[in-house]
Amino acid sequence: MIENVGNKLELFVHQTTKAGNTECGDSYFYKATDEYFICVMADGLGSGKYAHEASSAVVSVVEEYHHENLDSLMSRCNKVLYQKRGAAVSILKVFFERKEFVYSGVGNIRFYLYSPQGKLTYPLPVSGYLSGKPQAFHTQCFAYEPESKFLIYSDGYDIHGAKSLLGGYRSTKAIAGEIKRNHVDGIDDATFILGSLLN
Repeated sequence: MIENVGNKLELFVHQTTKAGNTECGDSYFYKATDEYFICVMADGLGSGKYAHEASSAVVSVVEEYHHENLDSLMSRCNKVLYQKRGAAVSILKVFFERKEFVYSGVGNIRFYLYSPQGKLTYPLPVSGYLSGKPQAFHTQCFAYEPESKFLIYSDGYDIHGAKSLLGGYRSTKAIAGEIKRNHVDGIDDATFILGSLLN
């Protein structure tokens, strides 16, 4: 389902759970304020109950402290995973007025930003996962243009050709439909969030 979030962006979210499990190991949270949009995706290691516990803990931290900067949020996420399963984590924060987004990620969650002029931005995540152990973060800041699209997804999806997928004048609905058609549900927990920045 397409959702208009705070009249600032259009968002489509889709999630499937690995066959045989009642709980999804992926979790996500997003929120828009007048100043910014924030989105977090966490992929708990493995699948099932303990993966869900780990990813849910990350999401709860970001939900509570979403006003903080990304380095602080990543540090909090890392700490909450101490003695839990561990998780790949990516956080995106978009500042509307100054037209920039800040991104930080650890692990195999992928993120792409595609501009109307055809530029694809792919910030490289730090390898590994968060587990409560000392961890370096690589937070990056990029400018964006109105009508840019972004895609963030867990490794349950195997997406190739992100530039052609996000390119052209295709609607958010059409792109989301293609991602869903090309995916076999049930193989792994899988989540994607597709957004279009309206202004």
